[in-house]
Amino acid sequence: MYDLGREQRLDKYDLAHATVREILTEMKDISEIMVDLAYASIMFDSEEIAEEVKNLEEDMEELSKNIRIKAMLSARTHKDATKLSSLLEVAAASRRISNAAGDIVKLMECEVDKRPFLTFILREAEEKIKRLVLADVSDMVGRQIGDLGVESETGMRIIAIKRGKRWIYDPEEETKLKAGDTLIVRGTDDGYDILRSFANGDEKWPVYPDEEEEED
Repeated sequence: MYDLGREQRLDKYDLAHATVREILTEMKDISEIMVDLAYASIMFDSEEIAEEVKNLEEDMEELSKNIRIKAMLSARTHKDATKLSSLLEVAAASRRISNAAGDIVKLMECEVDKRPFLTFILREAEEKIKRLVLADVSDMVGRQIGDLGVESETGMRIIAIKRGKRWIYDPEEETKLKAGDTLIVRGTDDGYDILRSFANGDEKWPVYPDEEEEED
């Protein structure tokens, strides 16, 4: 979850004790959310989301530097170096993806009427980025994302939540949803329609037998 200041975010990664693989995993996850957020910033003309992409790009630069240092310190034999070089190639690919996301948000500098092709491209994509507001009557309110199993139930991934003036990027499974939350989601049109019906309170979230036993 990325709603922290830059120093706090980097502390969260615990770079001093993280292994090469752990840093690589973090880089992969961040590069993925950066692409989603970059497209969301264009779709909704959001300077706030674009700014977060820029912040994460700086984090990626720091992580990239640290993974190279860790790799050099860890390689004691030619065999070690060979294994680590493969991991560094993946890290470099994640870095390139993050750079591409940074380039996407630069399009925000163009006037909206100068970039109509972007809306067309995103509209034609198989997976789309959309937003919806969580209604008071929705039984998603007060429940954790992980407990609901939003992605497995609807095929939609919640990539960001706007709660008042605060943004929560890449929310964790433990994040509890609140009435009035604006959800930025990614997935198919069908999945969005399903999730919207739950978010509006038109339908109740499915409860399966094992969940009923837990509640009892």
